[in-house]
Amino acid sequence: MLILIMKLTPTEEELMNHLWRLKRAFMKDLLECYSDPKPATTTVSTLLTRMQEKNFVGYESTGKSREYFPLVSKESYFSKHLNGLIKNFFNDSPAQFASFFAKKTELTQEELLQLKKNY
Repeated sequence: MLILIMKLTPTEEELMNHLWRLKRAFMKDLLECYSDPKPATTTVSTLLTRMQEKNFVGYESTGKSREYFPLVSKESYFSKHLNGLIKNFFNDSPAQFASFFAKKTELTQEELLQLKKNY
């Protein structure tokens, strides 16, 4: 059984990363995060609208401006996708995922031990 999790597109994820880093931001703040050539204001506005519809972003009106903020934490978003990957690609087995991760990321024994110690 395939589990579908609400996902952001790569451009939405890029914008969401800026918002996670800033915590709260007006449109001008978000535009400043991009390198040149910066996206058009209308493009970022469209992305924000889609992200609001997906319940990832909220806003508060301040005069004629909107201050945007994340409704989902970065950790929560990543965790849901990681759990979906484990369920869909590793037979719902965290051990299979951990084995795959350890082999394919080429971590040293020391790094693996550090991961185990920290978590």
